[in-house]
Amino acid sequence: MRGPKRGSLRFRRRGLLLHRDFLIYWTGESISSIGSQVSGLAIPLTAVLLLHASEGQMGLLGAASSLPFAVIGLLSGVWVDRVRRRPLLIGVNLGQAALMGSIPLAALLDRLSMVQLYVVAFAVGSLVVVGTAAYQAFLPALVGRRRLVESNAKLQISESVAIVVGPSLGGLLVQWLTAPIAVAVDAISFIAAALGLLAVRRPEPPPRPAAERGSVVTEIREGLQTILGDPRLRLITLAGATHNFFANGMIAALYVIYAVQTIGLSPAELGLALAAGGPGVLIGAVLASRVPKRIGVGPAMAHMQTLTGLSRFVVAAAATLAPPFALVALMGGEFLLGVARPIFNVTQVSLRQAVTPDRLLGRMNASIRFLMWVSVPVGGIAGGVVGTAFGLPVAMTIGAVGTLLAAIWLYLPSVWRIRVQPKPVR
Repeated sequence: MRGPKRGSLRFRRRGLLLHRDFLIYWTGESISSIGSQVSGLAIPLTAVLLLHASEGQMGLLGAASSLPFAVIGLLSGVWVDRVRRRPLLIGVNLGQAALMGSIPLAALLDRLSMVQLYVVAFAVGSLVVVGTAAYQAFLPALVGRRRLVESNAKLQISESVAIVVGPSLGGLLVQWLTAPIAVAVDAISFIAAALGLLAVRRPEPPPRPAAERGSVVTEIREGLQTILGDPRLRLITLAGATHNFFANGMIAALYVIYAVQTIGLSPAELGLALAAGGPGVLIGAVLASRVPKRIGVGPAMAHMQTLTGLSRFVVAAAATLAPPFALVALMGGEFLLGVARPIFNVTQVSLRQAVTPDRLLGRMNASIRFLMWVSVPVGGIAGGVVGTAFGLPVAMTIGAVGTLLAAIWLYLPSVWRIRVQPKPVR
Protein backbone atom coordinates (compact mmCIF):
# COMPACT_ATOMS: atom_id res chain seq x y z
CA MET A 1 0.00 0.00 0.00
CA ARG A 2 1.39 3.37 -0.98
CA GLY A 3 1.65 6.21 1.53
CA PRO A 4 0.13 9.64 0.97
CA LYS A 5 1.21 11.61 -2.06
CA ARG A 6 4.39 13.45 -1.27
CA GLY A 7 3.21 16.62 -2.95
CA SER A 8 0.02 17.04 -0.96
CA LEU A 9 -0.23 20.03 1.38
CA ARG A 10 -1.36 17.77 4.23
CA PHE A 11 1.65 15.48 3.87
CA ARG A 12 4.07 18.42 3.70
CA ARG A 13 2.65 19.78 6.95
CA ARG A 14 2.55 16.54 8.92
CA GLY A 15 5.23 14.60 7.06
CA LEU A 16 6.00 11.16 8.40
CA LEU A 17 3.17 11.32 10.94
CA LEU A 18 0.93 10.25 8.02
CA HIS A 19 3.34 7.57 6.79
CA ARG A 20 1.78 4.26 7.87
CA ASP A 21 4.81 2.04 7.39
CA PHE A 22 7.18 4.45 9.08
CA LEU A 23 4.85 4.75 12.07
CA ILE A 24 4.71 0.95 12.44
CA TYR A 25 8.47 0.66 12.09
CA TRP A 26 9.03 3.56 14.47
CA THR A 27 6.80 1.98 17.12
CA GLY A 28 8.64 -1.33 17.00
CA GLU A 29 12.03 0.34 17.14
CA SER A 30 10.89 2.52 20.06
CA ILE A 31 9.90 -0.52 22.10
CA SER A 32 13.16 -2.23 21.23
CA SER A 33 15.14 0.87 22.26
CA ILE A 34 13.57 0.79 25.73
CA GLY A 35 14.45 -2.89 26.08
CA SER A 36 18.02 -2.27 24.97
CA GLN A 37 18.41 0.46 27.57
CA VAL A 38 17.18 -1.96 30.24
CA SER A 39 19.68 -4.66 29.25
CA GLY A 40 22.43 -2.08 28.75
CA LEU A 41 22.24 -1.49 32.50
CA ALA A 42 21.16 -4.98 33.59
CA ILE A 43 23.94 -6.96 31.90
CA PRO A 44 26.85 -4.99 33.44
CA LEU A 45 25.06 -5.09 36.79
CA THR A 46 24.71 -8.85 36.40
CA ALA A 47 28.46 -9.05 35.96
CA VAL A 48 29.28 -6.71 38.87
CA LEU A 49 26.67 -7.69 41.46
CA LEU A 50 25.99 -11.35 40.71
CA LEU A 51 29.26 -12.59 39.21
CA HIS A 52 31.57 -10.11 41.04
CA ALA A 53 33.47 -9.11 37.88
CA SER A 54 36.77 -7.26 38.17
CA GLU A 55 37.87 -4.16 36.25
CA GLY A 56 39.67 -6.37 33.74
CA GLN A 57 36.63 -8.60 33.24
CA MET A 58 34.40 -5.57 32.69
CA GLY A 59 36.86 -4.32 30.09
CA LEU A 60 36.67 -7.70 28.33
CA LEU A 61 32.87 -7.66 28.47
CA GLY A 62 32.82 -4.24 26.85
CA ALA A 63 35.33 -5.42 24.25
CA ALA A 64 33.31 -8.57 23.46
CA SER A 65 30.26 -6.58 22.40
CA SER A 66 32.23 -4.36 20.02
CA LEU A 67 34.76 -6.89 18.68
CA PRO A 68 32.35 -8.00 15.91
CA PHE A 69 32.87 -4.64 14.21
CA ALA A 70 36.47 -5.73 13.58
CA VAL A 71 35.61 -9.35 12.71
CA ILE A 72 32.62 -9.00 10.37
CA GLY A 73 32.18 -5.25 9.98
CA LEU A 74 33.26 -5.05 6.35
CA LEU A 75 31.59 -8.29 5.29
CA SER A 76 28.28 -7.17 6.76
CA GLY A 77 28.02 -4.35 4.24
CA VAL A 78 28.42 -6.77 1.35
CA TRP A 79 25.70 -9.03 2.79
CA VAL A 80 23.33 -6.12 3.31
CA ASP A 81 23.75 -4.87 -0.26
CA ARG A 82 23.10 -8.37 -1.67
CA VAL A 83 19.72 -9.05 0.00
CA ARG A 84 16.48 -7.28 0.82
CA ARG A 85 16.98 -5.41 4.08
CA ARG A 86 13.57 -5.94 5.77
CA PRO A 87 13.71 -9.78 6.03
CA LEU A 88 17.29 -9.49 7.23
CA LEU A 89 16.25 -7.05 9.98
CA ILE A 90 13.47 -9.39 11.09
CA GLY A 91 15.96 -12.23 11.46
CA VAL A 92 18.40 -10.01 13.35
CA ASN A 93 15.75 -9.00 15.89
CA LEU A 94 14.61 -12.59 16.46
CA GLY A 95 18.22 -13.70 16.94
CA GLN A 96 18.82 -10.99 19.51
CA ALA A 97 15.64 -12.02 21.35
CA ALA A 98 16.88 -15.62 21.63
CA LEU A 99 20.35 -14.60 22.81
CA MET A 100 19.07 -12.19 25.44
CA GLY A 101 16.56 -14.76 26.62
CA SER A 102 19.40 -17.18 27.35
CA ILE A 103 20.68 -14.99 30.22
CA PRO A 104 17.63 -15.14 32.51
CA LEU A 105 17.20 -18.82 31.61
CA ALA A 106 20.78 -19.62 32.68
CA ALA A 107 20.34 -17.58 35.85
CA LEU A 108 17.19 -19.50 36.79
CA LEU A 109 19.12 -22.76 36.29
CA ASP A 110 22.05 -21.39 38.33
CA ARG A 111 24.38 -21.86 35.36
CA LEU A 112 25.18 -18.25 34.47
CA SER A 113 28.86 -17.35 34.10
CA MET A 114 31.07 -14.59 32.75
CA VAL A 115 31.90 -16.85 29.81
CA GLN A 116 28.24 -16.88 28.80
CA LEU A 117 28.06 -13.10 29.11
CA TYR A 118 31.12 -12.80 26.86
CA VAL A 119 29.56 -15.15 24.28
CA VAL A 120 26.18 -13.42 24.34
CA ALA A 121 27.83 -9.99 24.12
CA PHE A 122 29.85 -11.07 21.08
CA ALA A 123 26.91 -12.76 19.35
CA VAL A 124 24.52 -9.87 19.99
CA GLY A 125 27.24 -7.46 18.88
CA SER A 126 27.56 -9.42 15.63
CA LEU A 127 23.84 -9.09 14.98
CA VAL A 128 24.01 -5.38 15.84
CA VAL A 129 26.75 -4.91 13.22
CA VAL A 130 24.61 -6.50 10.51
CA GLY A 131 21.38 -4.94 11.76
CA THR A 132 22.73 -1.40 11.92
CA ALA A 133 24.11 -1.56 8.39
CA ALA A 134 20.77 -2.95 7.19
CA TYR A 135 18.67 -0.42 9.13
CA GLN A 136 20.61 2.58 7.83
CA ALA A 137 20.32 1.22 4.28
CA PHE A 138 16.60 0.33 4.69
CA LEU A 139 15.47 3.73 5.99
CA PRO A 140 15.94 5.67 2.70
CA ALA A 141 13.83 3.03 0.91
CA LEU A 142 11.15 3.26 3.60
CA VAL A 143 10.75 7.06 3.78
CA GLY A 144 12.50 8.44 0.72
CA ARG A 145 15.78 10.33 0.68
CA ARG A 146 14.23 13.75 1.19
CA ARG A 147 12.80 12.64 4.55
CA LEU A 148 16.07 11.34 5.98
CA VAL A 149 16.68 14.16 8.45
CA GLU A 150 13.06 14.06 9.64
CA SER A 151 13.04 10.27 10.05
CA ASN A 152 16.41 10.17 11.80
CA ALA A 153 15.26 12.95 14.14
CA LYS A 154 12.06 11.07 15.02
CA LEU A 155 14.04 7.91 15.75
CA GLN A 156 16.27 9.99 18.01
CA ILE A 157 13.19 11.20 19.89
CA SER A 158 12.41 7.54 20.55
CA GLU A 159 15.92 7.14 21.90
CA SER A 160 15.28 10.02 24.28
CA VAL A 161 12.17 8.35 25.64
CA ALA A 162 14.07 5.07 25.93
CA ILE A 163 16.90 6.73 27.83
CA VAL A 164 14.39 8.18 30.31
CA VAL A 165 12.31 5.04 30.73
CA GLY A 166 14.89 2.29 30.11
CA PRO A 167 17.55 2.89 32.77
CA SER A 168 14.97 3.83 35.40
CA LEU A 169 12.95 0.73 34.61
CA GLY A 170 16.13 -1.32 34.44
CA GLY A 171 17.35 -0.11 37.82
CA LEU A 172 14.02 -0.90 39.44
CA LEU A 173 13.77 -4.32 37.80
CA VAL A 174 17.29 -5.17 38.91
CA GLN A 175 16.45 -4.14 42.46
CA TRP A 176 13.13 -6.00 42.51
CA LEU A 177 13.75 -9.06 40.33
CA THR A 178 17.59 -9.32 39.99
CA ALA A 179 19.64 -8.21 37.01
CA PRO A 180 19.38 -11.36 34.84
CA ILE A 181 15.59 -11.36 34.97
CA ALA A 182 15.56 -7.70 33.88
CA VAL A 183 17.33 -8.76 30.67
CA ALA A 184 14.17 -10.69 29.69
CA VAL A 185 12.49 -7.34 29.01
CA ASP A 186 14.97 -6.75 26.18
CA ALA A 187 14.27 -10.18 24.70
CA ILE A 188 10.57 -9.34 24.53
CA SER A 189 11.27 -5.92 23.00
CA PHE A 190 13.20 -7.46 20.10
CA ILE A 191 10.16 -9.60 19.30
CA ALA A 192 8.08 -6.40 19.18
CA ALA A 193 10.56 -4.86 16.72
CA ALA A 194 10.36 -7.97 14.50
CA LEU A 195 6.55 -7.80 14.50
CA GLY A 196 6.69 -4.14 13.48
CA LEU A 197 8.91 -4.99 10.52
CA LEU A 198 6.58 -7.83 9.51
CA ALA A 199 3.71 -5.32 9.30
CA VAL A 200 5.57 -2.96 6.93
CA ARG A 201 4.09 -3.13 3.41
CA ARG A 202 6.19 -0.64 1.47
CA PRO A 203 8.30 -2.48 -1.12
CA GLU A 204 12.02 -1.90 -1.19
CA PRO A 205 14.13 -1.92 -4.35
CA PRO A 206 15.55 -5.35 -5.20
CA PRO A 207 19.26 -6.00 -4.71
CA ARG A 208 21.51 -6.03 -7.72
CA PRO A 209 21.40 -9.26 -9.73
CA ALA A 210 24.24 -11.66 -9.01
CA ALA A 211 25.58 -11.15 -12.54
CA GLU A 212 26.21 -7.46 -11.82
CA ARG A 213 28.11 -8.00 -8.58
CA GLY A 214 31.83 -8.12 -8.15
CA SER A 215 33.73 -10.40 -5.83
CA VAL A 216 33.43 -9.97 -2.08
CA VAL A 217 36.87 -8.37 -1.95
CA THR A 218 35.97 -5.98 -4.79
CA GLU A 219 32.75 -4.93 -3.07
CA ILE A 220 34.49 -4.44 0.28
CA ARG A 221 37.09 -2.28 -1.46
CA GLU A 222 34.34 -0.24 -3.14
CA GLY A 223 32.70 0.40 0.24
CA LEU A 224 35.98 1.49 1.81
CA GLN A 225 36.80 3.73 -1.13
CA THR A 226 33.44 5.46 -0.68
CA ILE A 227 34.63 6.55 2.77
CA LEU A 228 38.33 7.09 2.19
CA GLY A 229 37.81 8.90 -1.11
CA ASP A 230 35.51 11.57 0.35
CA PRO A 231 37.31 14.01 2.69
CA ARG A 232 34.06 14.78 4.53
CA LEU A 233 33.36 11.16 5.32
CA ARG A 234 37.03 10.51 6.05
CA LEU A 235 37.21 13.16 8.78
CA ILE A 236 33.87 12.13 10.28
CA THR A 237 35.22 8.59 10.46
CA LEU A 238 38.43 9.70 12.20
CA ALA A 239 36.39 11.68 14.72
CA GLY A 240 34.13 8.70 15.31
CA ALA A 241 37.04 6.29 15.78
CA THR A 242 38.72 8.62 18.29
CA HIS A 243 35.48 9.18 20.16
CA ASN A 244 34.69 5.48 20.25
CA PHE A 245 38.09 4.44 21.59
CA PHE A 246 37.78 6.73 24.58
CA ALA A 247 34.02 7.17 25.17
CA ASN A 248 32.48 3.90 23.99
CA GLY A 249 35.60 1.89 24.78
CA MET A 250 37.32 3.08 27.95
CA ILE A 251 34.51 4.98 29.64
CA ALA A 252 31.58 2.74 28.70
CA ALA A 253 33.37 -0.45 29.78
CA LEU A 254 34.11 0.97 33.24
CA TYR A 255 31.06 3.18 33.80
CA VAL A 256 28.98 0.74 35.86
CA ILE A 257 31.82 -0.50 38.06
CA TYR A 258 32.99 3.12 38.51
CA ALA A 259 29.51 4.24 39.58
CA VAL A 260 28.91 1.28 41.89
CA GLN A 261 32.34 0.78 43.50
CA THR A 262 33.99 4.22 43.35
CA ILE A 263 30.97 6.47 43.82
CA GLY A 264 28.81 3.97 45.71
CA LEU A 265 25.53 4.18 43.79
CA SER A 266 22.80 1.59 44.15
CA PRO A 267 21.24 0.04 41.00
CA ALA A 268 18.23 2.36 41.29
CA GLU A 269 20.47 5.43 41.67
CA LEU A 270 22.56 4.35 38.70
CA GLY A 271 19.39 3.96 36.66
CA LEU A 272 18.34 7.46 37.73
CA ALA A 273 21.72 8.89 36.69
CA LEU A 274 21.54 7.31 33.25
CA ALA A 275 17.89 8.30 32.82
CA ALA A 276 18.91 11.95 33.24
CA GLY A 277 20.23 11.75 29.69
CA GLY A 278 16.70 11.23 28.40
CA PRO A 279 15.46 14.83 28.68
CA GLY A 280 18.72 15.92 27.08
CA VAL A 281 18.22 13.51 24.18
CA LEU A 282 14.67 14.80 23.73
CA ILE A 283 15.98 18.36 23.52
CA GLY A 284 18.75 17.28 21.17
CA ALA A 285 16.35 15.35 18.93
CA VAL A 286 14.00 18.33 18.69
CA LEU A 287 16.92 20.60 17.82
CA ALA A 288 18.65 18.10 15.51
CA SER A 289 17.23 19.55 12.31
CA ARG A 290 17.38 23.17 13.53
CA VAL A 291 20.92 23.56 14.84
CA PRO A 292 22.63 22.64 11.53
CA LYS A 293 20.36 25.10 9.71
CA ARG A 294 21.21 27.85 12.20
CA ILE A 295 24.99 27.40 12.52
CA GLY A 296 25.85 25.07 9.62
CA VAL A 297 26.26 21.32 9.28
CA GLY A 298 30.02 21.23 9.94
CA PRO A 299 29.99 23.56 12.96
CA ALA A 300 27.07 21.63 14.44
CA MET A 301 29.02 18.37 14.34
CA ALA A 302 32.21 19.96 15.69
CA HIS A 303 30.54 21.81 18.56
CA MET A 304 28.44 18.81 19.57
CA GLN A 305 31.55 16.63 19.78
CA THR A 306 33.13 19.27 22.02
CA LEU A 307 30.05 19.26 24.25
CA THR A 308 30.27 15.46 24.37
CA GLY A 309 33.84 15.67 25.66
CA LEU A 310 32.85 18.19 28.32
CA SER A 311 30.03 15.90 29.45
CA ARG A 312 32.55 13.10 30.07
CA PHE A 313 34.71 15.46 32.18
CA VAL A 314 31.69 16.06 34.40
CA VAL A 315 31.32 12.29 34.87
CA ALA A 316 35.02 11.88 35.67
CA ALA A 317 34.86 14.73 38.20
CA ALA A 318 32.05 12.99 40.11
CA ALA A 319 34.63 10.83 41.92
CA THR A 320 35.93 13.91 43.74
CA LEU A 321 32.51 14.77 45.21
CA ALA A 322 30.49 13.52 48.16
CA PRO A 323 27.91 10.84 47.18
CA PRO A 324 24.81 13.08 46.85
CA PHE A 325 26.72 15.60 44.72
CA ALA A 326 28.41 12.81 42.76
CA LEU A 327 24.98 11.55 41.70
CA VAL A 328 24.02 15.07 40.61
CA ALA A 329 27.27 15.33 38.62
CA LEU A 330 26.60 12.04 36.84
CA MET A 331 23.08 13.21 36.02
CA GLY A 332 24.43 16.50 34.67
CA GLY A 333 27.01 14.72 32.53
CA GLU A 334 24.39 12.40 31.07
CA PHE A 335 22.06 15.33 30.37
CA LEU A 336 24.78 17.17 28.41
CA LEU A 337 25.63 14.00 26.52
CA GLY A 338 21.95 13.56 25.75
CA VAL A 339 21.74 17.01 24.16
CA ALA A 340 24.91 16.63 22.09
CA ARG A 341 24.70 13.15 20.58
CA PRO A 342 21.32 13.35 18.77
CA ILE A 343 22.33 16.58 17.02
CA PHE A 344 25.69 15.09 16.06
CA ASN A 345 24.29 11.71 15.00
CA VAL A 346 21.30 12.94 13.02
CA THR A 347 23.51 15.43 11.19
CA GLN A 348 26.31 13.05 10.27
CA VAL A 349 24.11 10.02 9.48
CA SER A 350 21.83 12.12 7.25
CA LEU A 351 24.86 13.53 5.45
CA ARG A 352 26.26 10.03 4.90
CA GLN A 353 22.95 8.72 3.57
CA ALA A 354 22.49 11.72 1.27
CA VAL A 355 25.89 11.55 -0.44
CA THR A 356 25.89 7.78 -1.03
CA PRO A 357 24.02 5.97 -3.85
CA ASP A 358 21.48 3.33 -2.76
CA ARG A 359 23.51 0.43 -4.16
CA LEU A 360 26.41 1.41 -1.86
CA LEU A 361 24.46 2.30 1.29
CA GLY A 362 24.98 -1.04 3.03
CA ARG A 363 28.70 -1.11 2.32
CA MET A 364 29.17 2.56 3.16
CA ASN A 365 27.41 2.18 6.50
CA ALA A 366 29.24 -1.04 7.30
CA SER A 367 32.62 0.38 6.27
CA ILE A 368 32.27 3.58 8.27
CA ARG A 369 31.07 1.69 11.32
CA PHE A 370 33.93 -0.78 10.95
CA LEU A 371 36.46 2.05 10.83
CA MET A 372 34.77 3.89 13.70
CA TRP A 373 34.07 0.94 15.97
CA VAL A 374 37.13 -1.26 15.48
CA SER A 375 38.76 0.94 18.13
CA VAL A 376 36.10 0.14 20.77
CA PRO A 377 37.34 -3.30 21.92
CA VAL A 378 40.87 -1.94 22.13
CA GLY A 379 39.57 0.99 24.17
CA GLY A 380 37.61 -1.34 26.46
CA ILE A 381 40.69 -3.47 27.16
CA ALA A 382 42.82 -0.34 27.61
CA GLY A 383 40.27 0.99 30.08
CA GLY A 384 40.47 -2.22 32.10
CA VAL A 385 44.27 -2.11 32.13
CA VAL A 386 44.44 1.57 33.11
CA GLY A 387 41.70 1.16 35.71
CA THR A 388 43.50 -1.78 37.30
CA ALA A 389 46.89 -0.06 37.28
CA PHE A 390 45.98 3.52 38.20
CA GLY A 391 42.41 3.43 39.48
CA LEU A 392 39.03 4.03 37.92
CA PRO A 393 39.00 7.87 38.31
CA VAL A 394 42.25 8.14 36.32
CA ALA A 395 40.90 5.89 33.57
CA MET A 396 37.69 7.91 33.35
CA THR A 397 39.64 11.18 33.14
CA ILE A 398 41.84 9.88 30.32
CA GLY A 399 38.67 8.78 28.52
CA ALA A 400 37.21 12.28 28.89
CA VAL A 401 40.35 13.94 27.47
CA GLY A 402 40.33 11.65 24.44
CA THR A 403 36.63 12.21 23.82
CA LEU A 404 37.18 15.96 23.77
CA LEU A 405 40.16 15.67 21.41
CA ALA A 406 37.98 13.80 18.88
CA ALA A 407 36.44 17.17 17.96
CA ILE A 408 39.72 18.33 16.37
CA TRP A 409 39.00 16.33 13.21
CA LEU A 410 35.68 18.11 12.74
CA TYR A 411 37.15 21.59 12.99
CA LEU A 412 39.28 20.91 9.90
CA PRO A 413 38.10 22.74 6.75
CA SER A 414 36.58 19.81 4.79
CA VAL A 415 33.94 19.35 7.52
CA TRP A 416 33.87 22.79 9.14
CA ARG A 417 32.98 24.51 5.85
CA ILE A 418 29.86 22.38 5.21
CA ARG A 419 26.96 24.72 5.79
CA VAL A 420 23.95 22.82 4.37
CA GLN A 421 23.08 19.17 3.88
CA PRO A 422 24.08 18.01 0.38
CA LYS A 423 21.29 17.18 -2.04
CA PRO A 424 20.54 13.44 -2.03
CA VAL A 425 22.13 11.35 -4.78
CA ARG A 426 20.53 8.35 -6.46
